[in-house]
Amino acid sequence: MVTLGQVGLGYWGPNLLRNFNGLAQARVKVCCDLDEAALRRAASLYPGMAITGDYDALLGDADVEGVIVTTPTPAHYKLAKAALLSGRHVFVEKPIALAVAEAEELVALAEERGRVLMVGHLLMYHPAVARLKQMVDSGELGEVYYLYASRLNLGQVRRSENAMWSLAPHDISVALYLLGEEPEAVAAQGLTYLQPGIPDTVFLTLRFASGRAAHVHVSWLDPHKVRRITVVGSQKMAVFDDVDSTEKLRIYDKGVQRPAYDSYGDSLSLRFGDISIPRIDMREPLRLECQHFIDCIVNGQTPLSDGRNGVQVLRVLEAGQRSLERGGEPMALAGS
Repeated sequence: MVTLGQVGLGYWGPNLLRNFNGLAQARVKVCCDLDEAALRRAASLYPGMAITGDYDALLGDADVEGVIVTTPTPAHYKLAKAALLSGRHVFVEKPIALAVAEAEELVALAEERGRVLMVGHLLMYHPAVARLKQMVDSGELGEVYYLYASRLNLGQVRRSENAMWSLAPHDISVALYLLGEEPEAVAAQGLTYLQPGIPDTVFLTLRFASGRAAHVHVSWLDPHKVRRITVVGSQKMAVFDDVDSTEKLRIYDKGVQRPAYDSYGDSLSLRFGDISIPRIDMREPLRLECQHFIDCIVNGQTPLSDGRNGVQVLRVLEAGQRSLERGGEPMALAGS
């Protein structure tokens, strides 16, 4: 049994609390937040769990082996660092920090102390994304040309971060996971309507040394709820649609064929094949993510979304922010 402490009971915190407490090998012994009403609600749902508004008190509990950090992003670095310095394993929600230098410091601390540092890049644990990763790696799609993602909705307008920082980490993490490389440069353009200086809609483009590209469109000012990633390969194309309740992944056996020799007429021909829907054993991605953190602690494993992965995603976000501030000018990644 791994004993945990959690700091943060805002929008996403209760979901993590439910899932960690639902695992056979874990329990959240103490929960910390500045909102007394949120603490009382949590205590009523999980009798016996201690509550506190003092983070030092949480870290002072000798039974706590790991800390879950699910506060607003500006506090991630400070809280995760304190937990690591106290000798705890750390699960921190995305993004890992607000600056690459801070994230790299957290990685170094975790490695020096032999602690697990895991970042909440949830979609990397989605069964449909795992299946898509297998297809990319096996060559079933052929050579992957590019991918594009859309994460749109009306609502959850943030005040402390723009739409890119709030929404894009999900799709950036999946793009890096599927393609297996970091981009050379990032360009981002933002549109601001609701709050001065905080873009509501962002178009983000990642370019890779291999010639591949990834495009991410995020917005909290859109009439449609869209959570979709399309991967275009030389042999097949795949669409992951997280909004679809039953058909999460569709494979399109279509593409463009280039003949081995020139002939009369068009040199390129279109190929249209079948559309298939793979059977996927769906389990709640968040439960799988939480279980992975516990497994890594128990077995001494490195998480799929470890601290280094968090740094990779943060490099893209940081470059994207610089590009936003320069009107969409492509920016090289820090540290690359």
